[in-house]
Amino acid sequence: MASRPIVPQQPRGEGVHKQTKKNVAAGDGKNRRALGDIGNVVSVRAVADGKPAQIQTHRPLTRSFCAQLLANAQAAAVAENNKKNVCVNVEKAPAAAAVPPKRSVAAPAAAPPKAVQTKPTAKPAAQPVEVIEISPDVEEIVEVKEKKEKKDKAEVINNNKKVTQKEGSPKKKRTFSSALTARSKAAAHGIANKPKEDIVDIDGADTDNHLAGVEYVDEIYKFYKSAEYESMPNDYMHLQTDINEKMRAILIDWLIDVHQKFELSPEALYLTINLIDRFLSVKVVPRRELQLLGMSAMLIATKYEEIWPPEVNDLVCIADRAYTHERILIMEKTILGHLEWTLTVPTHYVFLARFIKASIPDPKMENMVYFLAELGIMHYETIRYCPSMMAASAVYAARCTLKKTPAWTDTLKFHTGYTEQQLMECAKLLACFHSKAIDSRLQVVYRKYSSSLRGAVALIPACQKLLSGVVSSA
Repeated sequence: MASRPIVPQQPRGEGVHKQTKKNVAAGDGKNRRALGDIGNVVSVRAVADGKPAQIQTHRPLTRSFCAQLLANAQAAAVAENNKKNVCVNVEKAPAAAAVPPKRSVAAPAAAPPKAVQTKPTAKPAAQPVEVIEISPDVEEIVEVKEKKEKKDKAEVINNNKKVTQKEGSPKKKRTFSSALTARSKAAAHGIANKPKEDIVDIDGADTDNHLAGVEYVDEIYKFYKSAEYESMPNDYMHLQTDINEKMRAILIDWLIDVHQKFELSPEALYLTINLIDRFLSVKVVPRRELQLLGMSAMLIATKYEEIWPPEVNDLVCIADRAYTHERILIMEKTILGHLEWTLTVPTHYVFLARFIKASIPDPKMENMVYFLAELGIMHYETIRYCPSMMAASAVYAARCTLKKTPAWTDTLKFHTGYTEQQLMECAKLLACFHSKAIDSRLQVVYRKYSSSLRGAVALIPACQKLLSGVVSSA
């Protein structure tokens, strides 16, 4: 802060005299005066020639300093405005730029001169300049465009040449035969492009049936088709020294009769035959134990598939006590040991149920399929066909026998995975068995399906077109 100014000392006598007069004047009240100023210095009032002296005001230095700061700030603001004006003038007329005069900040008393504001002059219209930004790939794009333009020009030139050549050559006249040829081609093209038959949703009616497994039934059958070869029996008859194909047929004919008397499910019958063929593929069986093998296999299958399977004593009685209770159980254990307890296998019936459903059958159609399938499994010749092909061939042969048109639909092709040509060989074999069933010595299957309860489908003649090898394709 600024220091006070030093007040000069006055003589003692004069000071006392003035103070005396001051007091007198104050007492009189004539020379009383209003407070003129407030300061931090003591002022001494003096009388000269009978008039009071003018009071000298001493302002503090702080006010002078604030005024100086204010002046400096104003000067800086003016200088900033001058710089902005100069920048605007330089942009408008860079050649006639004026340098603003430098002001001294140390002289606050002098008022800064006002900057002369010049009116903005009209800016001349600049010519539009086209700016092209070149990216790193522009050169490649330009080259590609140039090549494309050259190619287009060459094509145009070639087209013009062709047009001129056509104009120079005489026009060919459209004859009547060419018109007929074109129409026949169009008709043939239309027949070839005829929309295919729609595939029927065979599971639509079972949407609300939770036991049908509609959501994953297709995946289940894909797995069955991939796993059926693992459980297929091999061609084993050349390994068996004491039995032949005819003995096997007699055994299966007898088992079908037993199956019918016990009123067992179809699943149990097809699993029984699968177990017999698989065991004969890995074990040589003597002739005297062949019926024992069939009885034990049926016992295993009925335990697996039936709710109330037949008891061992029932099997002993139906075999006229040819085998004891203990021998049947020993053979059962032997079969399970050689087959490694593998009983969950896709049999013929698994595929028959699905393929019959895909054929949209009636009761007669269904009975005919089962009739042909049981004829097939009774004969050893069909062992070389996998269960899915055997089932699909039975459906195809049944449709041909009952004269269903078309014999093989797109729905059947989709669900079976076989074409008509793939099934032809096995279907002919089944038709041959059908034609010979009436004269065969093994009459169980024929009598079973000759009854009215099963539609008497065995009495229907076999398909002659399959027997002759000629099948009309729809």
